[in-house]
Amino acid sequence: MTVRTERDDHVVTITIDREAKLNALDYPTIDTLLAELDRVEADDRVRAVVLTGAGRRAFSAGADIPSLAGSIAGGPERALREIVRRGHALTRRIEEFPKPVIVAVNGLAYGGGCEITEAAPLAIAAEHASFAKPEISLGFPPPFGGSQRLPRHVGRKLGLEMILTGDPIPAARAAGLGLVNGVVPADRLLDAAHDLADRVVRHAPTAVTACLRAVTRGINLPIDEGLAVEAAWFAATVPTDGVRDGLRRFLER
Repeated sequence: MTVRTERDDHVVTITIDREAKLNALDYPTIDTLLAELDRVEADDRVRAVVLTGAGRRAFSAGADIPSLAGSIAGGPERALREIVRRGHALTRRIEEFPKPVIVAVNGLAYGGGCEITEAAPLAIAAEHASFAKPEISLGFPPPFGGSQRLPRHVGRKLGLEMILTGDPIPAARAAGLGLVNGVVPADRLLDAAHDLADRVVRHAPTAVTACLRAVTRGINLPIDEGLAVEAAWFAATVPTDGVRDGLRRFLER
């Protein structure tokens, strides 16, 4: 198995387990990650996901190059089908997941590993982690959504600097740019990710999902359309137990 899943109470930790390959994303690994996310979404006991990589060298060094090369050799249609559609499916699934996905970046986050980090709503990095967009050295732009999400995170010029040079940036700079929420010592990484998960899942699951959906679906819209998205998700929470219980607790205080 190239993916390991462990549940600790309300938090599931999904680990990309190809340490010898720097947790590179071959097609079976991507497909397994998608299947695990489907399973986790259907499990009401699970309130949050921590996604990390095996070992200390890499979260993920990106797409598995032999797989990618074989697809490209088959021409544009095959490459689009096997690389781009699969990569977009994974990053969009993470971005739109109804439970918070927290990426714990335990080393290199290059290519597809960086794109997963961009797609996740929350991320924590180990101090030795680094981030890069090396696809240009292979002759093509980022294919898992990185040409669109990274500039939205860090701005057009800084995003293009990473995409056009392929040069890595350290975890501290990634935090300064807003690519990750924080940086911690490597031996604290998973604890910090679980602590962040606990701070989120203490709130009603309907509220958490509504907040995720409102931000994800509204962030790139004009403000009036974004406000309409916000209003719709607020209205969806009004009849829920989360609202009733939250108001009762407040009024009792």
